Amino acid sequence: MSTINVPQTMKAAVMHGTREIRIEELPVPQIAPDEVLIKVMAVGICGSDLHYYTHGRIGKYVVEKPIILGHECAGEISAVGANVRQFQVGDRVAVEPGVTCGTCEACKEGRYNLCPDVQFLATPPVDGAFVQYIKMRADFVFPIPDSLSYEEAALVEPFSVGIHAAARTNLQPGSTIAIMGMGPVGLMAVAAAKAYGASRIIVTDLEPVRLQAAKQLGASHVINVREQNPDEVIHSITGGRGVDVAWETAGNPKALQSALASLRRGGKLAVVGLPAQDEIPLNVPFIADNEVDIYGIFRYANTYPKGIRFLASGIVDASKLVTDKYPLEQTQEAMERALNHKSECLKVIVYPNGAPEQSAADAETERQPAGR
Repeated sequence: MSTINVPQTMKAAVMHGTREIRIEELPVPQIAPDEVLIKVMAVGICGSDLHYYTHGRIGKYVVEKPIILGHECAGEISAVGANVRQFQVGDRVAVEPGVTCGTCEACKEGRYNLCPDVQFLATPPVDGAFVQYIKMRADFVFPIPDSLSYEEAALVEPFSVGIHAAARTNLQPGSTIAIMGMGPVGLMAVAAAKAYGASRIIVTDLEPVRLQAAKQLGASHVINVREQNPDEVIHSITGGRGVDVAWETAGNPKALQSALASLRRGGKLAVVGLPAQDEIPLNVPFIADNEVDIYGIFRYANTYPKGIRFLASGIVDASKLVTDKYPLEQTQEAMERALNHKSECLKVIVYPNGAPEQSAADAETERQPAGR
């Protein structure tokens, strides 16, 4: 095993109950021959992290013991297992957070996101990345160029959802697409639609700050659903035809119904967001009469190399999404910020090993709303 300057213990942000995170000292993980040890440099806070933080469960996944959250992460390799040949100590990497079995039917078909035995960071009972070091099987770790920041590399995870949706719905260059919901996944979906060559990207949301961010990432039309009827506006923009493809990313029943209604005859709908309720009324005659194709989107598969290339190419500037930066010691404050200030912040990043680019005072200045 190749290693360098790895301590025996590390700091970790451990959730002991809903809205209760404590900083603890834990042993640094010992790696297997097919694993690498990663010094975690940046972790993005995701909607699923917030859901576990506030409710302690998502569907069948229940927090039953203290857990470490965080799964959107990137860092630097600190140790390499004896059987790992593709990495060296010091390599900068992005981490795909779901390790699959590789042998089941889904894995063999290349749809390993459907593997029933996946070990996904921060999905109970698996601990996540709000730690200084994590271990990961080497085939789920990907090198990143020096031009890509650790923050952008962490965003490859939500970006991958959009790439997967684009592949599932066969998004073509020149297509017209509507994306409902401009949370971090929705915003990265805009970036994916742009990367795939969509010529007209129409987005909806409630928050002006998110709509503005969508325009910066490539949206051609933005609709504030508090002020406008999205069905009417989309059909006006498309001359009554409707869009080729629609993605619902918010998990909102009305947004899903609007996404369906926005489609042209023969259009494609991707269900990305997970609503609180299991059943939502949909216009079945519309689906049948127009031969609408509906696709479920669960995480992603085979997206990381493409996502890294897209973001490194500069086709979109994902760094614009990073609005808030916190050290590991303030993970609870970071979670509260992401939970309670959605009208001000987009992506909150936690730095387990420090954020040399920005002081705490600078971060606090950034977090102050304009005019204060």
